[in-house]
Amino acid sequence: MNPTPDEIARHARRFSALGTEPRLRILRLLLSAHPQGMVVGEIGSELRIRGATLSHHLEKLRNEDLVQVRRDGTFLWYSVNTTALQELLDFLYAECCTRSGALCPPSLSSSSQQGK
Repeated sequence: MNPTPDEIARHARRFSALGTEPRLRILRLLLSAHPQGMVVGEIGSELRIRGATLSHHLEKLRNEDLVQVRRDGTFLWYSVNTTALQELLDFLYAECCTRSGALCPPSLSSSSQQGK
């Protein structure tokens, strides 16, 4: 199935959000804490990113639906939106692999199940 122009634009925005070193580090860290996620203070301490800068990067990732946030009392917990990551991977694999029929796109969720 060919992606619509809106879907391509959404993927481009998501890739752009991931295109900075701090945001990529944040996403990788949150993946390591999946599915529980991490509170803002832990993310900042681990990555040594100060409050205002960290808030900026988390907001950009949240705006592109790459991370989700939940409130627990006074704490904000951030976690990766694995559905959005799966969509990005599916988008890439659909173009590079399924046209030729050489490979079926792998599933992020099935590969994570194999490791259990």
